[in-house]
Amino acid sequence: MTKHKMLIDGKLVESSSGKVYNVINPATEEVIGSAPQATTADGQAAINAAFVAFNEWKNVDPWERSRLLRKVSLLIAERADEIAKYITEEIGKPFAESKGEVNATSEVFDWYADEARRIYGTIIPGRTENSRHQVTFEPVGVVAAFTAWNFPVLLMARKIAPAVAAGCTIVCRPSEESPGATLAIAQCCMEAGLPAGVVNVVTGMPQLITDCVMADERVRKISFTGSIPVGKHLLRQSAETVKRITMELGGHAPVIVHADADVQMAAQSCMQAKFRNAGQVCASPTRFYVHKSILDEFLQTARDTVNSMLLGNGLDPKVEMGPLINPRRLKAVSDLVDKSVEEGAELICGGKRPEAIEVGYFYEPTIIAHAKDDASLMLEEPFGPVAVVTAFSDFDEVIERANALEFGLCAYTFTQSLELANKTSSALEAGVIGVNTMIASSAETPFGGTKQSGWGREGGFLGIKEYLNAKYVHLSLV
Repeated sequence: MTKHKMLIDGKLVESSSGKVYNVINPATEEVIGSAPQATTADGQAAINAAFVAFNEWKNVDPWERSRLLRKVSLLIAERADEIAKYITEEIGKPFAESKGEVNATSEVFDWYADEARRIYGTIIPGRTENSRHQVTFEPVGVVAAFTAWNFPVLLMARKIAPAVAAGCTIVCRPSEESPGATLAIAQCCMEAGLPAGVVNVVTGMPQLITDCVMADERVRKISFTGSIPVGKHLLRQSAETVKRITMELGGHAPVIVHADADVQMAAQSCMQAKFRNAGQVCASPTRFYVHKSILDEFLQTARDTVNSMLLGNGLDPKVEMGPLINPRRLKAVSDLVDKSVEEGAELICGGKRPEAIEVGYFYEPTIIAHAKDDASLMLEEPFGPVAVVTAFSDFDEVIERANALEFGLCAYTFTQSLELANKTSSALEAGVIGVNTMIASSAETPFGGTKQSGWGREGGFLGIKEYLNAKYVHLSLV
């Protein structure tokens, strides 16, 4: 049992109410720890601390911000095994995936350590010889960050690192399912020497925290990763105080496998990516459009790949897929699969809880074929270990089908033709496109969606811009 504490104003504290909630291991259904249930007063205290700290931190020179962020990166890398264990125990993903997430988190802090020194302004020539137009960038102020549980440290790092690099301070609320992993990152920030109040973390059920954050005019920026319905709710709330918003919302990523693709490579890559973190990934490929000439071969390879996957507790190094996060997600996935079969789709493999595993929120990796475009599984993001495969014959037809939904986060395509790769990636409506690869993000590249999948970008050179205001000065030389 680990008893977590929140980080407010440089101190590890309990809830002002004294209340805690349990943290459950989804692979064992056992209580593995507890975390404070933050109150409105705790949220207010975190905002107060961030606001006071901002008045000092915004004036800290970029080289010092860079030095401290680099130290955070190094501390995270040194503690990769410890933090990865938190992730695996809290959300169930295999340890190798958890450690990969921690390493990526370290890279994000390392990247923004450099970006802190690259907040360049611009001089625009004046219209007369004694005038200058000067554009500089300043930190927006106090930031509030809300993240989902599925990548508890990487998602928060994409918010903390650019905000701090820009000169902002931040109040973080991780998902209630995975507080320990995020708090471990906050501990690294504190031990690296970031001043008190620059990074604050409050934990618990969202309502008491979120409402006070959204109502407070001192919070000038919101960065949110989560579902589309919650994102829309925060957008409505943000209007009252005109907060800046970055949102990375849901996805239902199409994959177009053209007739000339390396079928075995494509099928294996798709299935391995699909069932990463038990399919609980916003960038997860979900709708697979495979050219009719290679459909049978694709399905056979996909089924063979899936049937060889070992399910179980992610702390076992042999395990390739862990559980779903909670009973609600397990039921939602099961219901969606059952409904799709009732609607006429064909169950290729999976489709039930594994008989050999008696505890935990496990569901077999599942492949559904020949679902109609208006089937539930084609319209709703499953956010679980379910792949739906269907055939196409014409380029224009498949592009129309792939772009038909209001999701626009990620999309993927497989082809050996450079011309077809360019044509497909240009036609797909998504913020991130993978061509012959399922790798959707890295520290140096921008990540985010179009349509209802979000606003703004995280990562890369664009990520820090979300935390900066442009200031224009027209200088007349007298």
